[in-house]
Amino acid sequence: MSIGKTFLGLLEGGSCHGYDLKRTYDEKFGQDRPLAYGQVYATLSRLLKHGFVEVEGVEAGDGPDRKRYAITEAGVADVDTWLAQPEKPELYLQSVLYTKVVLALLTDRPAGEVLDTQRTEHLRLMRELTRRKLAGDLTDQLICDHALFHLEADLRWLELTAARLDDLQKEVAA
Repeated sequence: MSIGKTFLGLLEGGSCHGYDLKRTYDEKFGQDRPLAYGQVYATLSRLLKHGFVEVEGVEAGDGPDRKRYAITEAGVADVDTWLAQPEKPELYLQSVLYTKVVLALLTDRPAGEVLDTQRTEHLRLMRELTRRKLAGDLTDQLICDHALFHLEADLRWLELTAARLDDLQKEVAA
């Protein structure tokens, strides 16, 4: 995720301090991976350098002075451009799991066990996400659905690979 673009979008709602941006980001997007303060201020520094934000004011605080950041017209244009561009779908053409299955076959290890272990882990994670989804708000539900759909696709691949394991063994051996 582009933290800078996200900050710009959040700043369109009004100017704020870096601390407020971090808190809003963590609440809306970073439940599982909150931002470090250093990352927040490094990102704001880059946005400032590129002219996407400006310092609207400086307030004295208990510690260092607190800067209030505001988005510029260039920042709004950058968000417009970013939102209009489609995201490249994530392809898994260099899958670690596929590599493990092939290496298991090449080294005469039980590739079916590799698939079974992964299936068990996928199902465990799906149960965890389903619990989180049922207890969560709409944001949590949508995030969990996205992850669950990807895990379901992975499970289909695991089943297909298990069904073709003998054929794959022959190709790998050749």
